[in-house]
Amino acid sequence: MLGLPATGVAPIRASEALRKKLAKLGLYNEADLLVHLPLRYEDETRITSLNRVFTGEPVQIEVVVLSNEVQYQPRRQMVVRAADEYGEITLRFFSFYPSQQAVLGVGSRIRAFGEVRGGFFGLEMVHPRFHQVTENQPLPVEMTPIYPSTAGLANSALQKLIARALVDGDLSETLPEVVRLRLKLPGLARSLHFLHKPPPDADLDTLHARNHPAWRRVKFDEVLAQQLSLRRAYLARREQGAPVLVAKDNLGARLLDSLPFGLTGAQLRAMAEIAGDLAQPYPMQRLLQGDVGAGKTIVAALAACQAISAGWQAAFMAPTEILAEQHYLKLKDWLAPLGVKVAWLSGSLKSKAKREQLAATAADAQLVIGTHALIQDGVDFARLGLAIIDEQHRFGVAQRLALRNKGNNPHQLMMSATPIPRTLAMSYYADLDVTVLDELPPGRTPIKTRLVADNRRQDVVGFVKKHVEEGRQAYWVCPLIEESEALQLQTAQDTYAALLVDLPELTAGLVHGRLKADEKQAVMAAFAAGEIDVLVATTVIEVGVDVPNASLMVIEHAERFGLSQLHQLRGRVGRGQYESSCVLIYAGPLGEIARQRLKIIFENTDGFEIARQDLQIRGPGEFVGARQSGVPLLRYADLEMDADLVEMAREVAEEMLTEHPALAEKHLQRWLGAREELLKS
Repeated sequence: MLGLPATGVAPIRASEALRKKLAKLGLYNEADLLVHLPLRYEDETRITSLNRVFTGEPVQIEVVVLSNEVQYQPRRQMVVRAADEYGEITLRFFSFYPSQQAVLGVGSRIRAFGEVRGGFFGLEMVHPRFHQVTENQPLPVEMTPIYPSTAGLANSALQKLIARALVDGDLSETLPEVVRLRLKLPGLARSLHFLHKPPPDADLDTLHARNHPAWRRVKFDEVLAQQLSLRRAYLARREQGAPVLVAKDNLGARLLDSLPFGLTGAQLRAMAEIAGDLAQPYPMQRLLQGDVGAGKTIVAALAACQAISAGWQAAFMAPTEILAEQHYLKLKDWLAPLGVKVAWLSGSLKSKAKREQLAATAADAQLVIGTHALIQDGVDFARLGLAIIDEQHRFGVAQRLALRNKGNNPHQLMMSATPIPRTLAMSYYADLDVTVLDELPPGRTPIKTRLVADNRRQDVVGFVKKHVEEGRQAYWVCPLIEESEALQLQTAQDTYAALLVDLPELTAGLVHGRLKADEKQAVMAAFAAGEIDVLVATTVIEVGVDVPNASLMVIEHAERFGLSQLHQLRGRVGRGQYESSCVLIYAGPLGEIARQRLKIIFENTDGFEIARQDLQIRGPGEFVGARQSGVPLLRYADLEMDADLVEMAREVAEEMLTEHPALAEKHLQRWLGAREELLKS
């Protein structure tokens, strides 16, 4: 979480070389040191005699060196024989310095800490930590903390710096006493002292599991800093001005009347929330999330209608040309008959004349749809009131900010078809208003998922043939475009060539990310028109593609895909009236993570449940994606185990910002320093 020095805080007193190493860990001042907590602990408060050690157990021994020699067979190593009054042990070092050899000279008394092994030549330790002692030298009175470190930075150096910070540093409370007592949390100073220097009788299992009350206090403070930062950003945006988008005609109602389907209850709720936001004089920052096929596009279209009816423009940005064009075709089909000027901006337009055309289009159209082309230099909107960003996690903070800067602080509607688990939404998306489409439109057919080993590929080819002969279409998705010897994966090009041979009576098409935009569009159009039976593709068809007659999805090397990708790809079928299937071909032997993923996708169809289990496997980092650059990441709190702390911190953050602003500021400085910034995304 710590990436920059806190402003106005003195740097750590150390040599320039040491400060550079500390900076790699995000440690710049005493406040940083105080919250740089141990990974684990070692018990050096007691000595275990050699007649009482058990193999496989880490212990501290005190021995006298009997011999020390460097051996070269079977590899270079320093072999030290040592003994106490009860027995002998061998200490082996495969990398060592002359200074270490000197400390381990014959007759030296040392204390060594490590795991004891039982070897052919008796007891031994490999690469133990050790230091020279005198006879009857007192033992430490606290457990030894082992800190996260970096190359060339000894644990002992960190111990000394942190011990000094515990004496000289600011350990004053930032949590109001009334709040601390209400939440039954221990004091900060007491908690940090305990975690850095636990007493000999401390329960190491509880400490290592991080569920000791002292750990709970630290984790709460960390989550509170995140919530304060995000909540402050949320409130700051409320102070900014934005266009008030109140519909002046019935464009939205006319769109609804023209549709061959009605909205679900979830879609109606979402539209009401968004309509209320757009009518406010401050910018909307709403995340609309829903499972595959939940109907986010029509909700976005109705939001665009409100902006257009109010006399403003709407922009719709998608991460890939295929997805952007899908949106363009669908929205144009819905809105052009109602008199709305819908335009498409392609990033593949390179010439000056084409760029001038882009600029004119952006200035004139009421709804502009495109990829990153929307944020190119020279593309300016006349009256941009609403920016819609699909698959928002694929865009970085700077890209979303660039789109916002194309207008006069327009409202932003961000959409995601990757369901975000509730605890993640509460923490990393706490600066946004979140709307969930938790209801699928009627008519979505259930999808059967099948797992097939790759030695049964011909069975799958036969299944595809039977499927197409019944009048339907299929996708066959591969993870790579070209051969990779390292991964030895079946590629899209190879699969395409093989299917032409295996199924000569069928029409196959190939689409991947390296095709030119017009080539991709032509293949996709042919598939949508039913002219292609089997579409071999890479993950460019992961989101947004809607071909109701395609009711079979084959995914090659499914073990190489993430859960969200598998769920997205599976959602490309089941959009028509036919029973749909998803066949996951996997190559063995499967690793434990791959086995877990395939089991989850096989057993679950609910995207939120899949996302929840995925979060347990992967952690939050990949879910948050490009948003990380603006959101403080958690080092200590665990979103599953500490969900209750997130709930508590949300309430306390609101209370502190309004009733204890000085303490809130001090808390942010302690945990985030200069990284605490208003989130611009």
